[in-house]
Amino acid sequence: MTLAILAFFGVLPIFLFALRGFLDQLPDVFASAGRAREAWRALKQARSEEAQREEPPSLPPPVHQEEQPPAAA
Repeated sequence: MTLAILAFFGVLPIFLFALRGFLDQLPDVFASAGRAREAWRALKQARSEEAQREEPPSLPPPVHQEEQPPAAA
């Protein structure tokens, strides 16, 4: 029983240290996610503005076939 208690209290600081490290990183993760979201919105907005700015492709100029005189009968 004593060995189990010692083992538990030996593992507890390691667990708390790892938990504290994880919690310390959360603000950076949330800030990074916010920056990524804003970059994605800016990219989508830039693409939509670019699509609106572009003119639709025009049809190629009509090809005029040279008129040949009618064949002799």
